[in-house]
Amino acid sequence: MTVSTEIAPQTVLTLTDSAVRRIKRVLSREGTDAMLRVSVEGGGCSGFQYLFDIVRERNDDDIAIEKDGAVVLVDSISVPYMEGSVLDFVDDLIGQSFKIENPHASASCGCGTSFSI
Repeated sequence: MTVSTEIAPQTVLTLTDSAVRRIKRVLSREGTDAMLRVSVEGGGCSGFQYLFDIVRERNDDDIAIEKDGAVVLVDSISVPYMEGSVLDFVDDLIGQSFKIENPHASASCGCGTSFSI
């Protein structure tokens, strides 16, 4: 998978209104320069897993997705695995969590944090 340097942030990851509200709530406790980083790395029970981190600096190769004051960063290595995905925040009987709907995932585990392509 290759990454174009001209990728529009909104094509990498779409943030639902529920995700934006939760991201803003989490980041409000972290200071004004905090951002949420979502990345993909090898591992998990399905081959790849999502990682969520709070960071204070952008890397040169980051794609920044900004919506209503919520800032999410995706690094260039993760972009091909996540392009076209939707980040949501759900609150249901199982609990509260961020969920990613990924059009590239051919399978995912029950926890929703790992997937295969």
